[in-house]
Amino acid sequence: MTFMVTISRDEDGTWVVECPAIPGCVSQGATKQKAIENIKEAIALCLQVRAE
Repeated sequence: MTFMVTISRDEDGTWVVECPAIPGCVSQGATKQKAIENIKEAIALCLQVRAE
C-alpha cells in the first residue's frame, strides 16, 4: 500500500514527515532518509492499531 507524505524542516533543522491520509501520523528524523524510514514505521503502527 502506498501513502503520500509531506516532508519539511522545522526551525531546528529536523526533518518532519506527516501522512495526511492518517490523521496524527507524524514522525521526524535528523536526516531526510531517517525521517522517511521513521514515517514508514509510524504508518505501519498506525494501521496496526486501527485494525485492532
